[in-house]
Amino acid sequence: MSDEKAGINEVHRRDFLKAGLVFGAGAAGLAAGYAAVPDAFARAVYAAKKDGITNDRVLVMIQLAGGNDGLRTVVPLQDPKLHDFRPRLAAPSIAQALPLTNDFGLNANLKGVKSLWDKGRVAIVQGVGYPNPVFSHFESIRIWETGDPSRRSINGWLGRLMATQYDTLGHPLTGCACGATDVPGALRDLQATLTVVQNGKTFGFQGGSDIENAVTALYKGTPGIYGALFDTAISTAKDTIATLKTAADKYQPAAAYSDSAKLVYSSKNQLAAALQLAAELIVTGTGVKLLHVTLGGFDTHYTELNRHDDLLGYFDQAVSAFYSDLDAHGLADKVLVATWSEFGRRPKENASGGTDHGAASPLLLIGNPVKGGFYGAAPRLDDLDATGNLKYKVDFRSVYQEILSAHLGADAKAVLGDTFEQIPFIAAPVSVSA
Repeated sequence: MSDEKAGINEVHRRDFLKAGLVFGAGAAGLAAGYAAVPDAFARAVYAAKKDGITNDRVLVMIQLAGGNDGLRTVVPLQDPKLHDFRPRLAAPSIAQALPLTNDFGLNANLKGVKSLWDKGRVAIVQGVGYPNPVFSHFESIRIWETGDPSRRSINGWLGRLMATQYDTLGHPLTGCACGATDVPGALRDLQATLTVVQNGKTFGFQGGSDIENAVTALYKGTPGIYGALFDTAISTAKDTIATLKTAADKYQPAAAYSDSAKLVYSSKNQLAAALQLAAELIVTGTGVKLLHVTLGGFDTHYTELNRHDDLLGYFDQAVSAFYSDLDAHGLADKVLVATWSEFGRRPKENASGGTDHGAASPLLLIGNPVKGGFYGAAPRLDDLDATGNLKYKVDFRSVYQEILSAHLGADAKAVLGDTFEQIPFIAAPVSVSA
């Protein structure tokens, strides 16, 4: 096809489908197509990247949704003010904690995480937060998902990463939300291709093969580039379904994933199933790079003691199985697990035996890529901010920056818009791609 003749109705499906969403038309054809196709489609079609991230590192983000209580996750063992602030919550937390140092211990239900800590596989960044914290779930989640405390950004930080530095065109499993029904905000970007898989076994067209056949036939009758776009969308969906089926057939878990732990919200906290699906995608070589899973229930305004312990026990079992699975398959060196939560809890317990929305909290980085130990600085209970909350010591974007640059080999400044204090918890940083 010559540049002079290329137009949107002369783009043949066979040319378009050769490389997924990328095809070989000349400059005039690109200009004609771009002018005629809706912007979201056009950018996806014509903005293929030749250079980008090419290493085999994988990131798994675990959202502890609701606001995880950092003081009951990483427990200060020697601070007398904890007893003053938490007359019901402090004593059992301290007495049962798993000591890491003389000053800090892990929640008693994080036995698997403690075992990984002992092997140097866990980094704990203390006092993580952001300037001028907000205490709305919605607003703070937005800040963490976009990486923008000013709340001007719309796209997620991982979505921006996919759109600008990964070649996701035609590779819908590069970014994947496991065990979810909606796109997590962190992965959202109109120019990024990603997949949401609630259950690998039931993933497919709603309505089954009849709907799939009908839709395929319908869009094959649409002419020009619109038909090519529709064809490609359906082809991509069918290929993804086939990939997941093949992965399920090939995958044999090498660890015991279980949801038998005592749960507070059993219908919402399917973390073990989500991480098993994540392991399946990693182990079977689907090309997945960025995974997001969620464990909910951390908004512990009342009767926190047992509820929070149960949730951390569930987290511990799921993450321990995930690590063991990857390790047995020889892939633990490639995968970093990172937790995040929209905020911590207030130092003072409330009248209902719970804690209200707070600010700074620790984050856990788990896996062979980390250099184990403590990072940052624990907020002091005798030095609270004007709202009675813990002062943050580490900007959360410093953690993102280390994940992006040192683990993934990405251009962190291009994603985050600025440079932040280095928190060197990755043991062997990869080089940033050109």
